[in-house]
Amino acid sequence: MVGYGFMGAAHSQGWRVAPRFFELAATPEMTVLVGRDATRVATAAERWGWAETSTDWRETIARDDIDVVDIVTPGDSHAEIAIAALDAGKHVLCEKPLANSVAEAEAMAAAADRAAAHGVRAMVGFTYRRVPAVTFARDLVAAGRIGAVRQVRAQYLQDWLRDADSPMTWRLDKELAGSGSLGDIGAHAVDLAQFITGTRLASVSGVLETLVPERPLLADARGLSGTASTERGRVTVDDVALFTGRFDDGVLGTFEASRFATGRKNALRIEVSGSTGALAFDLEDLNALEFFDGTAEATTQGFTKILVTEPEHPYVGAWWPAGHMLGYEHGFSHQARDFVEAVAAGEQPRPSFADGLQVQRVLAAVERSSAEGSAWTAV
Repeated sequence: MVGYGFMGAAHSQGWRVAPRFFELAATPEMTVLVGRDATRVATAAERWGWAETSTDWRETIARDDIDVVDIVTPGDSHAEIAIAALDAGKHVLCEKPLANSVAEAEAMAAAADRAAAHGVRAMVGFTYRRVPAVTFARDLVAAGRIGAVRQVRAQYLQDWLRDADSPMTWRLDKELAGSGSLGDIGAHAVDLAQFITGTRLASVSGVLETLVPERPLLADARGLSGTASTERGRVTVDDVALFTGRFDDGVLGTFEASRFATGRKNALRIEVSGSTGALAFDLEDLNALEFFDGTAEATTQGFTKILVTEPEHPYVGAWWPAGHMLGYEHGFSHQARDFVEAVAAGEQPRPSFADGLQVQRVLAAVERSSAEGSAWTAV
């Protein structure tokens, strides 16, 4: 695994736990953790259960005993590492968004296509697909339980940047992060909307806004660690993204991504309205799915809260008895499980790099629409 920050902890949890709860066709071995700072990466490796450490990812992916490369670094290095790993014959899991630009994502998707011809697989980590309630929502839509989809509303709300004196981090630097709330959390809303409905966004109209243009700098220039200084740096990404989208079947969707939504900690919400029913999900209540059955008698109609903890629900049978809740970290075990099973079976894991590229094109279209003041911009 290359990288060892917040996502490094989450992915490590997934690799470590998945083979202990799921009967996998192959057992992941957590061999090498890679990072720029030898001391910090050694501390992380010991904490999370990695056998070795390295400060050179190029040297590591050249090793014959490495089969999989997991990339959890900031977006500016995704393309270089992923393409090198795929060309070296390694299966790749890469965090979202796939890249910092469409051009980089296209190069990564092309590398994945080349590698697939030799049985090498690549997947992008849109982990929220693997929350059981989200997968179950997708299954209900596919089964026609809400009829024809007519409208989608999706938002991802956080408030960790509401304090104007919160320091600069790499997530606020376009060169490192690619975009702000749009790519960091808006990408999840886009992927979930497309995953649940089974359709893709074809055009968008949006606006991006930076609410706090300057912030205190950290001692570490990349904003990965350190204490704040008196110097201030320029924020070069969006704080808020608002856009409307039209899916390829003509359905309209509304999207919001904000890291200034005071009081909202991790509110990824999606509601899908259909001709005969509706579904609603909120990540801050991730074991539940709300379902409205419009075919029921009028006297009994209303949103029903389904507790998605039965063994018949997606992924849940491997865990605890019904009603014993799952958490954020379980999605990463489900991700590891699906990746390993697909690779072992010689199948393409989803979402693929091509799927990640499509989301990247949506993000780019929203940026173009905002910059040009366009009513609609094609994806």
